[in-house]
Amino acid sequence: MMRLLNLAIRNLYRHRRRTALTALLVMTGVLAVLVFTSVTAAFKSAMVGSITDSMLGHMQVHRKGSLASIENLPLHLQIQPQAMQKLDAALEKTPEIAAWSPRVKLGGMYSNFQETTSVRVNGIIPDREMATCTELVNRIQEGSSAPLGRGQIWLPDLLAKGMKVGVGDTGVVVATNLDGAVNGMTFEVAGILESVTGPGGRDAYIHLEDARELLRMEQQEVSEVAVRVERFDRLEAAQDKLAAALSGI
Repeated sequence: MMRLLNLAIRNLYRHRRRTALTALLVMTGVLAVLVFTSVTAAFKSAMVGSITDSMLGHMQVHRKGSLASIENLPLHLQIQPQAMQKLDAALEKTPEIAAWSPRVKLGGMYSNFQETTSVRVNGIIPDREMATCTELVNRIQEGSSAPLGRGQIWLPDLLAKGMKVGVGDTGVVVATNLDGAVNGMTFEVAGILESVTGPGGRDAYIHLEDARELLRMEQQEVSEVAVRVERFDRLEAAQDKLAAALSGI
């Protein structure tokens, strides 16, 4: 074995130019792989971040069973007030968590008094939503970046362009509540949001209290809670701690 090693070393020194070229090719190949891997990881992180920081949050908490029919936005699977109090306490005790935002989500119709189209409505507490989804404010293409007020609505740009609706215009959101009753409320367009989900983006935002009034909720129910962690690499640790704290609810 030592003889073969000596022969290999002598051969390398004997053909120094070929050795240098071969080493350079190997180094170039390894460097290219490392750069490609880094760029791919950064691109993936940017894609994930653009969605989580703009609308989803790092984690979401739902009532058990709601994810099976989440596309239907079920109103009978809301987080009830007592459970929400326990959830707030668990989130407060988890040091990895930086912010969280309760939401009421519903499906409805938006009308500008001439045309009507379907829309997904997110009832939010503006300050808490912006702390949880830090890039939400950067999606505002038109209108003020001030927090959303009562009686105001942020519309997705595709819907606004299609219906020729602008900032300051007035429209009506119509929705059916849990009892099957239909209710409508008038909103002023306070902002136009850039879509982050492609042509299918139809998410509008109103104040959480307006959403509860629209659905005639008698209790402080919540559809989901979006959560933001201090450091994304601590996401799994925060998830495990939160799951353990909520296991009894």
